[in-house]
Amino acid sequence: MDCVVMKCYIQSTDGKPGPIELPDGVGVILGRGPQTGIIDRKCSKQQVELVANVERKVVRVSQLGPNPTSVGEVKLKHGESTLMKDNQTLYLVNSLYPYTIVFNTESPRNTEKPKATLRMNKKPVAAAASPKKTLKDFFSTSESNKRSQREEDGKSEPSSKRTKFQESASKPVESDEDSEEEEISRKLRELQETAAKANQTSRNASADSSVTTGGRACSKDTWEEHGKLLVFNKKGVQPSSKVAGFDIDGTIITTKSGKVFPTSADDWRILYPEVPKKLKALLADGYKVVFFTNQMGISRGKLRPEVFKAKAEAILDHLGIPVQIFVATGMGIYRKPVTGMWDYLCEKANDGITVNKDECIYVGDAAGRPANWAPDRKKKDFSSSDRLFALNIGIKFYTPEEYFLGWKKAQFQLPTFDPRALDPNGPLYEPLSSSLVSSSQEVVVTVGFPAAGKSSFIKEHLVSKGYVYANRDTLGTWQKCVAACEEALRNGKSIVVDNTNPDKESRSRYISCAQKAGVPIRCFLFSAPVEVAKHNNRFREMTSKGHVSVNDMVINSYKSKYVAPTLSEGFSEILKINFVPNFKDPDLKALYQQFSEG
Repeated sequence: MDCVVMKCYIQSTDGKPGPIELPDGVGVILGRGPQTGIIDRKCSKQQVELVANVERKVVRVSQLGPNPTSVGEVKLKHGESTLMKDNQTLYLVNSLYPYTIVFNTESPRNTEKPKATLRMNKKPVAAAASPKKTLKDFFSTSESNKRSQREEDGKSEPSSKRTKFQESASKPVESDEDSEEEEISRKLRELQETAAKANQTSRNASADSSVTTGGRACSKDTWEEHGKLLVFNKKGVQPSSKVAGFDIDGTIITTKSGKVFPTSADDWRILYPEVPKKLKALLADGYKVVFFTNQMGISRGKLRPEVFKAKAEAILDHLGIPVQIFVATGMGIYRKPVTGMWDYLCEKANDGITVNKDECIYVGDAAGRPANWAPDRKKKDFSSSDRLFALNIGIKFYTPEEYFLGWKKAQFQLPTFDPRALDPNGPLYEPLSSSLVSSSQEVVVTVGFPAAGKSSFIKEHLVSKGYVYANRDTLGTWQKCVAACEEALRNGKSIVVDNTNPDKESRSRYISCAQKAGVPIRCFLFSAPVEVAKHNNRFREMTSKGHVSVNDMVINSYKSKYVAPTLSEGFSEILKINFVPNFKDPDLKALYQQFSEG
């Protein structure tokens, strides 16, 4: 019996020159020259390197030349790579010279006369290893008819130049002595019977999988996009109540160049030799392996989504295991350490299987370790976002060294601000002997960081009691705020000016208004520190539609300008306003109490 061998070829879409074989796992360099017939000098002689993976039916395309190569929608630069599938087109340079790949089965030559492979009482040899065929594929005209047709089309080639690939493709299938009509009917029945058996086998395998895993395995590779979240499901991924989560950069892979950031899409290698073995052991133990990664460069336009996707698929192809990947492409609910990616997994991407946190783990390198945390590790971790991600979820956490290499636990530092430590029952203001609302006309000026809770507090406790409200964000300039203050005082109204007012100069404008009108002015000093303000700002980004984000530069600018208010400026009283979180919605409360920045 012949052994069917699957081979890979790359061929120009116009058929000239003939197909070029890509041996399995062997690099083949393609470019300008007689092999391709390309004379365009913009195409390098070594334009691309192609490495075929016959088992997975993909070809890795790596650009070597200076001018761009493209595969489908992915445009490569020098040093970048991507995976090419048999339904995609490779444009060798500058969107020119299209090539496609073909995976074809060939049987080694046999000295015996070939026998008919499609008879009623015989199955095709190694049908399971062959590509899917239609009825038309089993019938061919004679070689002379094919040659005549090629000559009519102007595509005839000397037989001496015909490749083995072309000879194999044009080889006629031997027929029975029955009439052509009976032969077609017989073969059609055989194809239908084969397809029915294959479908039944697939259904049985799926049923068996459901019994053992509690859910269905993913049937094909898929990418999904949900706002600022990308989700990849590798073929074979199965749902499970046990999840083993991993960061990617610095945990599964590191750079080949040794630099902190990769120099190209191909600048990666597996971090430790133990990584593949450990991941496969988790799968054997019934875990679902999931990668969670922040890729802010995508939303900032510094990393093209298709380039990252190709890199992620290449990593999984190298590991050879089914993995689910979650990618946070920007700020917001999905970005670690906030648990949006984990929540999406549990609620929408685990086939309804409830996740048991007691059996889950997370591994990441952003662990808050200080400088010199190990003898050969001089640099501190860039953040603690991975450790906080696991802390927010409530699952066990390990660093890559602890999990893959068995190192003892290293020292670490958590952020100084813990949102869980804020007291919801603390005093709203101090001193308690004072009153928030005055019975007589007055001016109130706020002082505090952006996102310190000023507006919410003022609207709830003063504006609701009849105070006129002036805000620079709404009115546009401090001059308009001053005019609003003067108008309210002329009308006998009390007014609250809701601005940051960090220094004496900004506050003096309203003190002057109050003194001219002969009314007292009080200062409401919002005591929330910078860490609380930044946390509040991130929380508002995640929960308030249309909210304009305040960047850290603005918050830090307030800090640099701040001068503590004093009674000597002209205030009749300075009231300290504490930040006391109060949530009626338990989900919002739970979100607020998560660490949102590492």
